[in-house]
Amino acid sequence: MSVTTQHMLNEVAKLGASIHEPIRQHDQMRRISPEVIAKLRSIGLFRMFVPRRFGGLEMDMPSAIEVLTALGKIDGSVGWTAMIGAGAALVAPELPEETYERIYASGPDVMFAGSFLPSGVAEPAHGGWRVTGRWPFASGCSHAEWIFGLCAMHESTQPQGSTAPEKPAMRAFVLRANEWQIEDTWHVMGLRGTGSHHVALGEAIVPEENFFLPAEQRWFSGPLYDAVPRFIPLLHAANNLGIAEGAIADLTAIAQTGRRQQRAATSMRESEYFKIELGRAYADLLAARAFLRDQTQQHWNHALAGTLGEKALDIAGSQMTVWMSAVCVRIVDTCLALAGSNALYEHALLERRMRDIHAAAQHAALQPRNYLAGGTFLLDSDRR
Repeated sequence: MSVTTQHMLNEVAKLGASIHEPIRQHDQMRRISPEVIAKLRSIGLFRMFVPRRFGGLEMDMPSAIEVLTALGKIDGSVGWTAMIGAGAALVAPELPEETYERIYASGPDVMFAGSFLPSGVAEPAHGGWRVTGRWPFASGCSHAEWIFGLCAMHESTQPQGSTAPEKPAMRAFVLRANEWQIEDTWHVMGLRGTGSHHVALGEAIVPEENFFLPAEQRWFSGPLYDAVPRFIPLLHAANNLGIAEGAIADLTAIAQTGRRQQRAATSMRESEYFKIELGRAYADLLAARAFLRDQTQQHWNHALAGTLGEKALDIAGSQMTVWMSAVCVRIVDTCLALAGSNALYEHALLERRMRDIHAAAQHAALQPRNYLAGGTFLLDSDRR
């Protein structure tokens, strides 16, 4: 582990020891406090994936996954906001070079937000494109300096002889955060602190140089940037693992107090049943941790070799993330059940962990239907 990574992990540990009360406020405010965002910025979180030539750390993926897992262990919303705010820097090099340089002109600690759901429409206009739309799930938008969106490009003319309108091309774009409207819509069960509100544009003029095609590199290359979609599932898995690690730690701390639940023959610490179930959850955690580390290292080795674009790796990462989500949900649910009725109160850490892990598991990338690609690939491979 590099000195930089160890330093970041040490700073994350200090952060975790100091923000229990702000975390409770995050749920009430439905966003991360500016003080915590400032701390994340100061430890270099938002420059993890920024190229060194722009002042970033250009951190290797295995190290970054350890940092993001540690943040998820502190709190699911903190980990999620960090994952999005830092991870978006992997996408940013897909912008035209001049636009990218403008974004990072003042330094590498830029925080992004946005949504890559195709929820906007762009039409040709003087100075670029007139974009209208409303995008959901823009995590961290209250703190972001730049916000991404995805929209359908509606050209003003059709090809000669066409009898039906062609399906419009989809392109992504970025605008300064102060040009967007943030709608207060994030009233949800879990991950409340992420502030994943809707963001909207009402006929904004977006310059052509602010558009790009997702997953299509144009000018900057390197292990982190040549196959970005392969890394995205790993980031989700890291936050889920962090939440599960936090749940195990919370439950262990409760048991160490000597608590004895009503009608129980012994304390939690002395209960054979409790220790069996805690051990089972811990075994799940160790398996999940090993799976993520193994998959991350394999991805990184292929990235260094320039072979990360292989379809099998894409499927392997997706399968791992779906499996991780289900296992981490099971771990947290087990911890909540073992903790007893005191864990139901809103001030209880385990109550929030439960809400956060179930909210995270609702993400489209983590749905069981994504196993379809793995099953199909396996069957097709057997036919060859």
